[in-house]
Amino acid sequence: SGYLLDQKNAPLTLRPPGALAEPAFQKTCLRCGLCVSACPYETLALATPGAGPTTGMPTFTPREVPCYLCEDIPCAAACPSGALDLTRLTAAGDDDGLVAPAALSVPPAPVTPDIKLARMGVAVLDRTNCIAAWGIQCDACYRACPLIDVAIYLEVDRDQRTGKHARMIPVVDAQTCTGCGLCERACVTEKASIFVLPRQVALGRPGSHYVKGWDRADESRIDNAAEDVTTTTERSAKSPLDYLNDDDFDDE
Repeated sequence: SGYLLDQKNAPLTLRPPGALAEPAFQKTCLRCGLCVSACPYETLALATPGAGPTTGMPTFTPREVPCYLCEDIPCAAACPSGALDLTRLTAAGDDDGLVAPAALSVPPAPVTPDIKLARMGVAVLDRTNCIAAWGIQCDACYRACPLIDVAIYLEVDRDQRTGKHARMIPVVDAQTCTGCGLCERACVTEKASIFVLPRQVALGRPGSHYVKGWDRADESRIDNAAEDVTTTTERSAKSPLDYLNDDDFDDE
């Protein structure tokens, strides 16, 4: 049983660019190691027993070796099973990746992947220990970001501690951060004050009943919703003027 627990995937595992969502990735990955061999920076490694992630599957540790965002994405191109899917690195890619790809008897349609669309994880800033948040000048993570001023930008404010200095605090845009970990690798604190986590761990998720009214694609989810979704109570049966002017309401 201890061995089986060790084989359970760690929730903090980071996968290569184009990886399917974790459940589909585990079902699809062959553990062949071709993506690891194709990586020119030796970023990727196959997890070994005791390392936490599922044994034999590719992962990387940004603090040690980050992803350098190769434009030709050799790791994903080398994957024979579709666990690393180049179509996910296109504007029309499947952002969820919850479904494993179909059998490879039919070649996938040609795509033009863009490594900037990778979503391996998202960088999270520890403002308590970030020395830039203390008021000490540091922009190491900001300068290391390959999408500078897009995925990481600087927010300038007044240092309330001294009352006369400015602080330049890095801010991560979760929508454009690739999760490459170059910022984590560059961080000068002993334990990185900016670090990459899987997106499903770092980011919240609103309920399905919340709809972005300003987003037509999101609003279309309610096109076929049931019309009667109103909860009726004794008070709601009355008109607002009736119960607002009711003495009983004032007593409440």
